[in-house]
Amino acid sequence: MSSEPPPGSGQPPEDDPFRKQPPPSEGPGSPYGGQPPYGSQPPPPQGGDPYGGGGPYGAGGPYGGGAGYPGDPLAGMPPLAGSGRRTLARIIDMILVAVVVWLLTLGFGVNEYDMDGDNIEYGKSLGQSLVAAVLYIAYDTVMITRSGQTLGKKWLGMRVANLDNGSTPSVQSTLIRSAVLWLPFAFCCACIWTAISGGWSYFDKPYKQGLHDKAAKTVVVSTT
Repeated sequence: MSSEPPPGSGQPPEDDPFRKQPPPSEGPGSPYGGQPPYGSQPPPPQGGDPYGGGGPYGAGGPYGGGAGYPGDPLAGMPPLAGSGRRTLARIIDMILVAVVVWLLTLGFGVNEYDMDGDNIEYGKSLGQSLVAAVLYIAYDTVMITRSGQTLGKKWLGMRVANLDNGSTPSVQSTLIRSAVLWLPFAFCCACIWTAISGGWSYFDKPYKQGLHDKAAKTVVVSTT
């Protein structure tokens, strides 16, 4: 009988090579052997670091820590990927999918910029937006669910990971992440929303999350 959880359950498979494991010498207990992470120093006062063990979120930050890693969900993970590299990877992915969208909409006659006199046909514009939304969401969801990487992320050495345990996101988490990023892009806000959602990672601390990462509780880590 397989030990893997059912698809879309939100639980990573036990053989996921990226899933964080408890420290080998301590099992599920603290990696500090029962001592506070700062040795003999007292714990930080109430109201300190909001993402540390002593803050209002308790151990594990606002999303809960991974098993065996109290105080910092990123413990045991590779370093976070730089926001500039993430932006470049997103541009690569946008270009790749945009080419497919253009070819499909051209072939089916739903090109957004077909003109009839001085009027743009709204039905064709909506049709192209729908094709774009479906393809962008499907591309991100399929690629990230399989390996944590789109082509852009793979070429630039990074991957998407669950914040709480470092594993590859489930279908459900990836679908949420993709929908938050691409639905506004396709139907109303275009590049403005992509800049806001993705650009949020430039200022977010301590996890460098875009708004789509926050919705799915994911981070982007380096693989190089």
